[in-house]
Amino acid sequence: MEVAVNLELKTLNIKQDIAYYNTSNDSLSAIVLNDWNNAFSNKNTPLALRFSDEFYKGFHLAKPEERGSTTILELTDTQYMALEWERTDENPDYIVIKLPKKLPPNEKFDLHLTYIVKIPSDKFTRYGYTQNGGMNLKNWFLSPARFEDNHFIKYHNFNLDDIANAVTDYELEIKIPNQYTVTTDLNSISKNSSNTSFSIYLFSGANRTDVNLFIDKQNTFNSYNNGEVEVLSNLKNKKLDEIQKAIVINKVVSFTNDFIGKYPHEKITVSQADYDRNPFYGLNQLPSFISPFSDEFMFEITFLKTYLNNYLQHSLRLDPRKDSWVYDGIQIYAMMKYMEENHLDEKMLGRLSKMKLFKSYNITNLTFNEQYSYYYMLMARKNLDQPLGNPKNTLIKFNEQIAGKYRAGLSLSYLDDYLDYNVVPESIQEFYGLNKMQQTNRYDFEKILTEKSSKKIDWFFETIIDSREIIDYKFSDVSRTKDSIQFSIRNKTKTYVPVPVYGLKKNKVVFKQWIEPKNNDSIYIFERKNADKIVLNYDNEVPEYNQRNNWKSLKSLAITNRPIKFNFMKDLEDPYYNQILYVPTLGYNLYDGFIPGVRFHNKTILDKPFTFDVNPAYSINTGTISGSSAFSWNEYYRNSTLYNVRYSISQNYFHYAPDAAYFRLNPMVQLRIREQNFRDNRKQLIMARQVIVNREASDYITDNSEPNYSVFNARYINTKTELINHFSFMTDLQFAGNFGKLAGEIEYRRLFENNRKLNLRLYAGSFLYNTSNSDYFSFGLDRPTDYLFDYNFYGRSESTGFFSQQYIIAEGGFKSMIKPRYANLWMTTLNASYSIWNWIEAYGDLGFMKNKHQKEQFVYDSGIRLNLVPDYFEVYFPVYSNNGWEISQNKYDEKIRFVITLSPKTLINLFTRKWF
Repeated sequence: MEVAVNLELKTLNIKQDIAYYNTSNDSLSAIVLNDWNNAFSNKNTPLALRFSDEFYKGFHLAKPEERGSTTILELTDTQYMALEWERTDENPDYIVIKLPKKLPPNEKFDLHLTYIVKIPSDKFTRYGYTQNGGMNLKNWFLSPARFEDNHFIKYHNFNLDDIANAVTDYELEIKIPNQYTVTTDLNSISKNSSNTSFSIYLFSGANRTDVNLFIDKQNTFNSYNNGEVEVLSNLKNKKLDEIQKAIVINKVVSFTNDFIGKYPHEKITVSQADYDRNPFYGLNQLPSFISPFSDEFMFEITFLKTYLNNYLQHSLRLDPRKDSWVYDGIQIYAMMKYMEENHLDEKMLGRLSKMKLFKSYNITNLTFNEQYSYYYMLMARKNLDQPLGNPKNTLIKFNEQIAGKYRAGLSLSYLDDYLDYNVVPESIQEFYGLNKMQQTNRYDFEKILTEKSSKKIDWFFETIIDSREIIDYKFSDVSRTKDSIQFSIRNKTKTYVPVPVYGLKKNKVVFKQWIEPKNNDSIYIFERKNADKIVLNYDNEVPEYNQRNNWKSLKSLAITNRPIKFNFMKDLEDPYYNQILYVPTLGYNLYDGFIPGVRFHNKTILDKPFTFDVNPAYSINTGTISGSSAFSWNEYYRNSTLYNVRYSISQNYFHYAPDAAYFRLNPMVQLRIREQNFRDNRKQLIMARQVIVNREASDYITDNSEPNYSVFNARYINTKTELINHFSFMTDLQFAGNFGKLAGEIEYRRLFENNRKLNLRLYAGSFLYNTSNSDYFSFGLDRPTDYLFDYNFYGRSESTGFFSQQYIIAEGGFKSMIKPRYANLWMTTLNASYSIWNWIEAYGDLGFMKNKHQKEQFVYDSGIRLNLVPDYFEVYFPVYSNNGWEISQNKYDEKIRFVITLSPKTLINLFTRKWF
């Protein structure tokens, strides 16, 4: 390639010659070139839709000059005859070149290309042009695609760092302005700076699958050479000098060479951009002034993770999407082994583990390596874990970046512990050596493991790698004598894999033995060796779903209750205690005023089947006790689209008026349904509940409604949401003694290519029967009466004043207060808004409503909406409605409506939706 860099236009002008050798056994009629830079060309590419699917709006809202593209000017053969090629709108990130005649095995075909690459901003993926005028380049040129199993691998760029390129030899000539420097992992041949304006660099490299380039005004990379490989790194750490960094880098490089194998190339780059894309998720992402780890350890773990990632990416010749678990498994397993050798006693929370304030927390007792299993269990307990063997692009983001990687490493560690005799490390070394000679796949690695193992390990690939079956063992029928222990193992999930049994005496291991249960009837007899406790999976070698049932005391075989342990705020699940977590709370409504309280619950970081949440509180305004509680039981179904059934009962006691309180009892069952594809954002919910409300009489309320009532409510919700499109459908059925009603709602949101947003909502509701003598159960045009006490109204009984202006999008959905405000027969409304500029929108509502003994009424309103955070913080300014020109009327400030959400749990959903 001859590359001329234009940093002002953010372009690369490339002349490229490709000598394509057909190393397959098939004759080829076409050649495929990956063009992943072109994935940034518009808002409808597979990459753009992936961003939308994960609620990343930066790419959709970006300026055209911030996006990238590839413009092919010329594509010819050796005779400079134009070749036919194709790049479709559906497949913008690769091109198919049709050959004039079939290319036989062991023959070559020469291609000549001229094209312009427009580099995108690095704010999308960390790669691209930077804010300081440089470039971090990855997947930036047209590269031959991997050929396997009689076809080319055609992958879309999904921002997963998994381009499938053919192994290639490179010669690169790059021309850049003199004031800039270039850093690459290719070998440097020469530099020509005779021209006063620009320099020409020559590089080469053999047996590569990609080429990384970093162009900067000032060279930020330092070179570290230990005689085996030259490391070029610009990882940030201002508190370590170059000697300290060199010591750490040498230690990591030497470990990797010894543990996996010698790196096949002379140079390797380890950049800050690489780390920022794949950081070590956890506490070491905290600012340095509150980090629980030393600066040296922070740099060490940062370099270790990034170096291993780049080392494996550039030397393994696997399919990086289909066989991603092999990359991840070797990387995390090597990290675990490195920690065992160099930081065996390091804790997950670093220095915090030594502070008396945190001594009672289970999370402070975990070693650094033990944290990996908890990230996996976090997803398994949510029923969101996925098979390790699945292609990388099918994984949800948390599994792809965190839980799946960690479980892959844990799985190899598990296999190594079970097989012993260094089988797994030796297999990794042999597999790594094989990659230096040929293209490989996961089955080559599995074959090496199987051949080196003296035991049958089919279960490892079938159960641990290629399924999402969960493992959960417990003891049953335990008996003991002075010298022996007899027990059987119950497998709660019918997933039979090897598991270790430990004997402990005063928390010291006195024996460890692996068993291979085949059914629940097997009986095992061990020598006791003075053990006072037996524990399954004590060191967490097996990626097990639940460890709370893994131990049995031999002092007394009677069922013993776990002692209760109180912890402030949050903690990891402790197998040996029943944990009660407590945290101060502060609520507010107009009638109770501020409501301080203490919340007691058992919701540890990992989900569990039974949860309770009790929040006694004190009402400052009324001087009385108030509060809430909830108890729930979750059933998860792992092999069904009906993946969760939740049974719950909740209670609330607060004031609904200055002189009256309400008590709500809400038993409920919810059925949650998802698609077979976990990445599909469509979710369905079926809910049935009985809402029982007792209200104290109030002189403040004169609606003649029944103070006490009970309503049966059934609801179905179907929603599919992403950044560009949102669609939801809801039906609601209610029956009570004096009314029955049926309602439905359809909502649609669309973000257009011009960045304008359209919101549409259609609501229709009708009473089936209604003998009530008030509007308390009627449909609300601009504000629901909320007789089910579902909404977080701060002044729910206010008809005037600031709190009466709180708006919740429900029922009629109008913003103007138009009389009559309620309908006791039926109501149909359409709510719409369209963005004018940024978060400023124009809205309009129209509808029909019918009350008893009155004609149907047509209603409408319009105005301006400040949509600052959709559904969380919005302000509405009415302009024109049935009331006339409201903007010119008196007391306009009383007509303004607002949406505000102060619940931390609700706000957290804004951030978690992109991960799960």
